[in-house]
Amino acid sequence: MFESANVRINPSGDITVFTGSHNHGQGHETVFAQLVGDMLGVSSSLVEIVHGDTARSPFGLGTYSSRSAAVGGGAIAKAVGKIIDKGRKIAGHLLEASEQDIEFAAGKFTVSGTDRSMTFGEVAGAAYFPPDGYPLDILEPGLEETAFFDPVNFTFPGGCHVAEVEIDPDTGEPALVAYTAVDDVGVVLNPMIVEGQVHGGVVQGVGQALGENCVYDPASGQPLTGSFMDYRMPRADDLPQIAVFTQSTRCRHNPLGVKGCGEVGTIASPATVMSAGADALSRYGIIHLDMPATPQRIWHAIQAARQPASA
Repeated sequence: MFESANVRINPSGDITVFTGSHNHGQGHETVFAQLVGDMLGVSSSLVEIVHGDTARSPFGLGTYSSRSAAVGGGAIAKAVGKIIDKGRKIAGHLLEASEQDIEFAAGKFTVSGTDRSMTFGEVAGAAYFPPDGYPLDILEPGLEETAFFDPVNFTFPGGCHVAEVEIDPDTGEPALVAYTAVDDVGVVLNPMIVEGQVHGGVVQGVGQALGENCVYDPASGQPLTGSFMDYRMPRADDLPQIAVFTQSTRCRHNPLGVKGCGEVGTIASPATVMSAGADALSRYGIIHLDMPATPQRIWHAIQAARQPASA
């Protein structure tokens, strides 16, 4: 499904980006501002990201399925590309050169093969305050573009996660003592945010594997795990340092080459932790446990495995 973006270069030199990809903690402001700044050769501090305002933004579909960088970022990249294309036309007129001879790199429009150039800021100023002779019948004033991006296919991240789990045979208490994640999330726009998203996903999956469970009273149907006093969320002391590494195989379905990373941790960690637990229990002949693998469940499984087979 598509996503939208509107990029407005303001006369003051700062940039406003309206995106339909809503942020609720993933770090869109950082990554989208970084993307625009890198493409235009300006500081990301000049870029303001606006989301969640339906009165100002083009229609978008929001955040889900690890789509924000791949689809929302793709829409922003298309809009910025339109900005650069119009900038080439403006620079070509002002530098008395053909549009096809104008190159753009590192925030400058340059006539190919010469040292004649204009900064992006100078071109933006001319767009809003046209000099004499500016062809207003061809180039409308202003520098603002809207784009929609609909990828031809999904992104396909992949990777390998490894967990080391120790189990106390007397109590059934499991301990996650080491965890390593290696994922191919395509082009990495911001390594710190990727690491944080993988950390968060892994922790969520560990909670599902080892503790989180909705329990109901069998007679009344009343939920018994109605607060975090009863519902076993993972805590910091339940987790080791999580080592995160990335590989980068460029995705061919979006202009940035990125792949979704928000869910790789949640997809991999439950199976990884449960497999490690099963390996630790294999000496008892235990090959399967239902999630969550709580100490009580593990202890009962060990006790059942220790009982002699009935005649």
